[in-house]
Amino acid sequence: MRSSVICVATAIGIVASSQAFAETVVIAPEERTILRDYVVKEKIKPRRFKERVVVGGTLPGDVELAPVPEGWPMSVRRYHYVYGDDDRIIFVDPSSRRVIHVD
Repeated sequence: MRSSVICVATAIGIVASSQAFAETVVIAPEERTILRDYVVKEKIKPRRFKERVVVGGTLPGDVELAPVPEGWPMSVRRYHYVYGDDDRIIFVDPSSRRVIHVD
C-alpha cells in the first residue's frame, strides 16, 4: 500500500512539473504590432546573443531583463522581456530566467 501511495505522489509531481513547464503565451497579430511599435518608438537597444535563444532555455545572469510595459497584452504582463538583435522579443520568467516565448 505504501509503495502505491509513493508512486501516485511521484506521478502527480511529474504531471504538475510538466504543466508548469508547458506555459503557453498567445499573442494576436494586432498585439504583435503594439510590441513592435514600442521597441521602435522607444529605441530599445537590441541585445546580441552568442547562442540561439529557444523556448525552455535559460538566459544567463548578465542579460538585463526589462519589465513588460503597461500597454502590452495581458498574456505577457507577468514576464520580463529582452529585445534580441535578430528583431525578436523574448519573454522570460524573471524568477527562473527561463524563456517562455520568442516573438
